[in-house]
Amino acid sequence: MMAGSGSRALLVLLQGLVLVTCSFSAEEYNYYSWQSDNFQNGRFYAKQPQCLQIPADLRLCHGVGYKRMRLPNLLEHETMSEVQQQAGSWVPLLAKRCHGDTQVFLCSLFTPICLDQPIYPCRSLCEAVRDSCTPVMEAYGFPWPEMLQCDKFPMDNDLCIPMQSGGHHTTQIPASKTCPPCDNELKTDAIMEHFCASDFALKMKIKEVKKEKGDRKLILAHKKKRVLKMGVLRKRDLKKLVLYIKNGADCPCSQLDGLASNSYVIMGRRVEQQLLLVAIYKWDRRSKELKDAVKLMKSFQCPTYHTVFQ
Repeated sequence: MMAGSGSRALLVLLQGLVLVTCSFSAEEYNYYSWQSDNFQNGRFYAKQPQCLQIPADLRLCHGVGYKRMRLPNLLEHETMSEVQQQAGSWVPLLAKRCHGDTQVFLCSLFTPICLDQPIYPCRSLCEAVRDSCTPVMEAYGFPWPEMLQCDKFPMDNDLCIPMQSGGHHTTQIPASKTCPPCDNELKTDAIMEHFCASDFALKMKIKEVKKEKGDRKLILAHKKKRVLKMGVLRKRDLKKLVLYIKNGADCPCSQLDGLASNSYVIMGRRVEQQLLLVAIYKWDRRSKELKDAVKLMKSFQCPTYHTVFQ
């Protein structure tokens, strides 16, 4: 998440934008998306937008530097439940610290500040976050989504939200070099976020790890497995399970040390013909967080994120 200095900088910027937008007409207004030649998804709302408190359970943007947001937002979400559902799938990316302004960029769209006119992120902000975070997303088999194509956003000389970190990762801890599926917080909430973003989940041992064409190949032992979430897996998949860490041949993954003596909670996605690793946790009976998460998996109802990465 953003450090305090980044939040303060964003708040100062947005307070300045409030002064600018006060010069606009104060009559009853309708809600318009950014109307540029490149932005073809503009949408008109006859209903006057609301100004609402950002809910505490909207983890992506709670504490972003301001407390109230416009609804509908700038991604055409018209209800708070829709915002919460779609924003939730981005929380794991925020935890990867791929760019210092990831939260600023995403929250400017998911939870825009309450102003008379919508203020979009600058194109350079979008490009900086995209270039830093796309490799992490691709490790999970996700492309940069169409709804966030950067040429949709205004150039920096227009009224827009610029980068807060000056192009450097000064607002937070530098990005980890650990393989993304291996760099996970051992907290129940974080584990369940990965669980919901995964097609399947298993508790089992790993037989062997190999390098293959720049990827890391995990060959899972077929005995003593426990299915926590079947998802897209078929029965024949369980007989010979092979998962890949995309572009993960050389990045560190401490969980894979001491394979023979460890069991793992493994989560993954099917992307085309491959099963990709989303998250891996060494099984530890002493970890209450991990044990609680596994118990939740039996009956937990995950939100639907079907539109997020299209």
